[in-house]
Amino acid sequence: MDSVYKEKARQNFLRCCGINKRLFRAKEKLRQEKIRIELPSESEIDERLEAVLRTIYLLFNEGYYSVSQNKTLRKDLCFDAMRLCNMLIENEFTNRPQVNALLSLMCFHASRFDARFDKNGEVVLYDDQDTALWDSDLISKGGYFLNHSASGNKISKYHLEAAIAYWHTKKEDTNEKWENILQLYNQLLQIEYSPIAALKRTYALSKANGKEEAIIEAEKFKFTDNHFYFTLLGELHKGIDNTKAKQYFEKAISIAKTQTDKKTIQKKIDSL
Repeated sequence: MDSVYKEKARQNFLRCCGINKRLFRAKEKLRQEKIRIELPSESEIDERLEAVLRTIYLLFNEGYYSVSQNKTLRKDLCFDAMRLCNMLIENEFTNRPQVNALLSLMCFHASRFDARFDKNGEVVLYDDQDTALWDSDLISKGGYFLNHSASGNKISKYHLEAAIAYWHTKKEDTNEKWENILQLYNQLLQIEYSPIAALKRTYALSKANGKEEAIIEAEKFKFTDNHFYFTLLGELHKGIDNTKAKQYFEKAISIAKTQTDKKTIQKKIDSL
């Protein structure tokens, strides 16, 4: 055991030495190039803030849907992202509407952490989640920050995604819920297009207007290397043409990258 502790101590010492060297080099660069450490102007803050928010959101997403360390959910990364975003809100110069919107979005997503997995560690899909396991405190905080984001004259993608996440805290399958989600995705895709958002918008379309209309929309896409695309097609055909649904689910399994995704899709096949 002593050898283990000694090795850990040695690694910690080397790590500290490496950090000290990097700090020294950074200080030297600042001194030699006469770089002043000062608060940037308001216009510069606006310019830099978008990159910061994007990085924080990427960190949260890596934790929320992780493909590393063989884990689907890494709460440590998600809560680190939320902590960093909260620091921006606590600073008067960076407490902007879009920052509040992003923290609201992350609160809403984090509220369902405990419901996303069963006692065996298997993924529980949204429709099957136990709402008693949703964190009402985080939902309230999400609403608080969403309200604080409603200022200014610009709607960011974080505003729209936070509003979509808010509607997902309403478990009841009402037409009002899915019509609102559909319209929010329509706006989001105009601001920033992504295949995942397009697929989610199509699912919302199926809930609001019916599967037949959504199938026509989905078949226009050619996301042939995306297992979410074939999973959606399988879901849309389920109950209409189960043979086709199974074929789409099997295609999704063949290109899914994680064992968790493969298990989730297999459950859909078994349910047929």
